[in-house]
Amino acid sequence: MGNNIYSQLQTKLLRTGTVLVLIVLGGTAGYWFIGARHYSLVDCLYMTVITITTVGYGEVIDMSGNPDGRLFTIFIAISGISTATYIFTNLTAFMVEGELNKAFRRKKMEKMIKKMKGHYIVCGLDGVGNYIVDELTDTRRPCVMVDRDKVEIEKVLEIYRDAVFIEGDATDSDTLHSAGIAVAAGLFAVTGDDNQNLVISLTAKQLNARVKVVASCKDLKNTEKIRKAGADAVVSPTSIGGLRMASEMVRATVVSFLDTMLRDKEKNLRIEEIAAPQKFEGQSISSLNLSQYSHVLLLALRTENTWVYNPPDSYLIRHGDTLIFMATPEERHEIEKLFRG
Repeated sequence: MGNNIYSQLQTKLLRTGTVLVLIVLGGTAGYWFIGARHYSLVDCLYMTVITITTVGYGEVIDMSGNPDGRLFTIFIAISGISTATYIFTNLTAFMVEGELNKAFRRKKMEKMIKKMKGHYIVCGLDGVGNYIVDELTDTRRPCVMVDRDKVEIEKVLEIYRDAVFIEGDATDSDTLHSAGIAVAAGLFAVTGDDNQNLVISLTAKQLNARVKVVASCKDLKNTEKIRKAGADAVVSPTSIGGLRMASEMVRATVVSFLDTMLRDKEKNLRIEEIAAPQKFEGQSISSLNLSQYSHVLLLALRTENTWVYNPPDSYLIRHGDTLIFMATPEERHEIEKLFRG
């Protein structure tokens, strides 16, 4: 988006700049012939420039009694002034329009964020941040992007034009306030700098102790520091990458299955989790009637003490159990409605 605007301006300035240069060169040559070659090229160039810029200096080349020369001067003045005015007008309009657009976009984002609740904040878009935004958007979870680099934001906006963003420093409390940290469900600190991720985690927890913070960590020795700063989970992209490569070697079919599931835009299946509310205490799995959802597959249950894999229909749900299941985003919403009752 931003690159297109810059490209259009560059094209306009290049064209009009070329025209202006041609006018200056043509005016210099014209005065040289009009002056019967008695004047130097520098004098002819000077005459052309003061004519175009209308600085009001006296004529270097005498035009008295030379109607052709005066007509030529009028032509050079009108064409040169028009071209120069066009260049400056475009530059001024670009700067004013750019500032106005920036202000309008900022106001629009602030209004959209004020309407959001239970959303996710992604701090840092270079690297894993892009993939986090992809996943949240694909699974229809509202998110706000925060980055200091306008270029990184524009890259995401080229793919997701309606994405909500803030251009600012995520380590600043005011920036996180603007991103709706007080009512957010979670925050991703993934700037690519461990120190910044530590500060973002600490700041987020100070502003909202209930928000879940997941931070990335390049250097494993910083993991505990970031965790103590407030991160609920710390993930090392390098470590995950190593596990993925090993899995690609020893269990390639499993990896292929997961990749296909994540990339299938039609079904858009994901493995999700929902905590069972207290009102479902003592009810069986069969009472949920999960078979009514064509793509829902209950994989496991997480209890307070252990895991129950492939739980039978007769299993009695306990308050605090977390259901792990495969479903589409639409079916996940339906099950969430069922649990909310």
